[in-house]
Amino acid sequence: MSLRLELRLSQKLIMTPQLQQAIKLLQLSRLELQQTLSQQLIENPLLEEAQTEAEESEVTESAEWESDKKAVEQASGEPGAEESKPEGAETPEELSAANWDDYFPSDRVAGDVEFRSSAQDDLPSYDQTVAKPVSLEEHLLWQLNLSGLREAEKSIGQMIIGNLDDDGYLRMPLEELAADAGVSVEGLESVLKVIHTFDPAGVAARDLSECLLIQLRHLDGDPIGRSTGRSGTSQGPLVEAIVAHHLKDLEKKHYGRIAKALGTTVEAVFDATRVIEVLEPKPGRPYCSSNNYFIVPDVFVVKHEGEWTVLLNDDGFPRLRINPYYRQMIASAKKDNSDGTKAYLDEKLRGAQWIIRSIEQRNKTILKVVTSIVTFQEEFFEKGVQCLKPLVLKQVAEDIGMHESTISRVTANKYMHCPQGILGLKYFFNTAIPRSDQSESMVSSVTVREMIRKMVAVEDAQRPLKDEEIAEKLQNHRIVIARRTVAKYRSEENIPSASKRKRLF
Repeated sequence: MSLRLELRLSQKLIMTPQLQQAIKLLQLSRLELQQTLSQQLIENPLLEEAQTEAEESEVTESAEWESDKKAVEQASGEPGAEESKPEGAETPEELSAANWDDYFPSDRVAGDVEFRSSAQDDLPSYDQTVAKPVSLEEHLLWQLNLSGLREAEKSIGQMIIGNLDDDGYLRMPLEELAADAGVSVEGLESVLKVIHTFDPAGVAARDLSECLLIQLRHLDGDPIGRSTGRSGTSQGPLVEAIVAHHLKDLEKKHYGRIAKALGTTVEAVFDATRVIEVLEPKPGRPYCSSNNYFIVPDVFVVKHEGEWTVLLNDDGFPRLRINPYYRQMIASAKKDNSDGTKAYLDEKLRGAQWIIRSIEQRNKTILKVVTSIVTFQEEFFEKGVQCLKPLVLKQVAEDIGMHESTISRVTANKYMHCPQGILGLKYFFNTAIPRSDQSESMVSSVTVREMIRKMVAVEDAQRPLKDEEIAEKLQNHRIVIARRTVAKYRSEENIPSASKRKRLF
């Protein structure tokens, strides 16, 4: 076996770092793109944010004012003379030193005595003046300090409160908690009983049944609850028995089984469920801070002169450009630069040009994809969800001459503002369901979900529609669909089953 050298000519598809960057930018959401561009502005000195027209006009006016001021000073021979100022003009210093006391007085009057306000630096910041919602832990600790317990018991109570979850439940076993606190289980339970009397009612319960029972005891001890009949002396034992032993049957609305087990009537069981319905299964819910995230659309679809137009939302994105100072430096730099400055600047210039080109290509691709979607779903924008057509990525890819993977990246984490609301671009892609008359027109799965939701909304509460009945009703609309598919769409719309939707009275 001998060694030898061979030359072979072959072709390979290699993804360059620039191409990988362009693909990454294409699938980024709006917020992720803003963060990426801000990071590029920090890392690449050749990139800068272009000024808007308003900012450029301000800079131009300031430069013109400085040049006029120097010309007047040179003509009068006295720099800064009063007669050199044009009539009716004010210097920037005078404009900045406006009389703000008319809006923000520096003195406060208390009776007949004037108090000088403190310095601006001594005042709290705006963030510190905004009201902060009270958390569940803070609310319980405040009640613990007022409970009159001993310091050792308060330490145990702090440990119990610190182990509550967001719903207000104590999920940690008492044995493990007692071992960590170094106390007996009996001592821990005595402090836990005190916490059970705190507001909100049902807090620190170990399961749902205990949580509801604690709330029932609060209702029995509340004179308002007794006067309104929410607890009720006659229904009290029955309600407690249902909560303690028959929550599973109550969830499935097996009222007859509960009535037979407790030796009472179905009407009494149903009256007891009305008391249970007012209880809070998650006592910590009012104190759970939930952040509201606002969706900013990437494109706007509006009707202009009888035609649907797609507008790109570039508000909030920095307008990138090459820094003219570094561009001039690269042009004047020598090719035989020994310290590597020109090579460094050339590398950063290529990176800046590529990021600008990638952003432009991203915007063009999004406009093409959304325009194609609007063309396919024009009837949806005119009439609503009942006219949404089945659509797959392949149809849009063939329409604009791109690959399906590119369409998938473009539609990921992107949103559209249209007359029907703010919708994700993925919303317009759905499967097709055939019709019973074997016609070429098919109906969208989103439209079928909407039909199921409307059927359930107008159904008889005492006899709710089963999945088989919903499928039969859809067949009356010439829509062929199986019972399993109805159950799937119903669960996706968060619609309970017929047994859980049933009301007896």
